[in-house]
Amino acid sequence: MPAQQSAIDLAIAAAAAAANKLATDIVILDVSEQLVITDCFVLCSGANELQVKSIVDAIEEALHKLGEKRIRREGHQENTWVLLDYGDIVIHVQKAEERIHYAIERLWKDCPVVPLPESINLAR
Repeated sequence: MPAQQSAIDLAIAAAAAAANKLATDIVILDVSEQLVITDCFVLCSGANELQVKSIVDAIEEALHKLGEKRIRREGHQENTWVLLDYGDIVIHVQKAEERIHYAIERLWKDCPVVPLPESINLAR
C-alpha cells in the first residue's frame, strides 16, 4: 500500500521548508511498503552544521504551524545528521559529507521517489 496522501503532503511541506533554507539534494522516499512504522523519508543536505541547524529549525517551525507534533529529534547537538520523527514521516537532515558516507538512498533504492512540486525545484 503506497504512502497516505496526508504523509506525502506533510513530507512536501517539510521539503519546501528545507528548500527555503537552501537545502540541497532534497528527496522524498515512499518507504511504506518496506516499513510499518512510517510512510515517507525526507532526505536533504546542508553544507555545514550551521546550515543543518537552520534547515531543521525551518522544518520544525513549518510543521508546527501545520499543527504537527514532533515525536523525537536526534542528533541536534552535533548538527551533522539530525533525524526528526513525526510518525508518518521521518526527516533526515545531513551535512553533505554524512549524506555521501551513509548513502540512505542506496539503502532504500527499491522504494519509490515521491515527485517534488516544481515550486520546490525552483527554490533550489
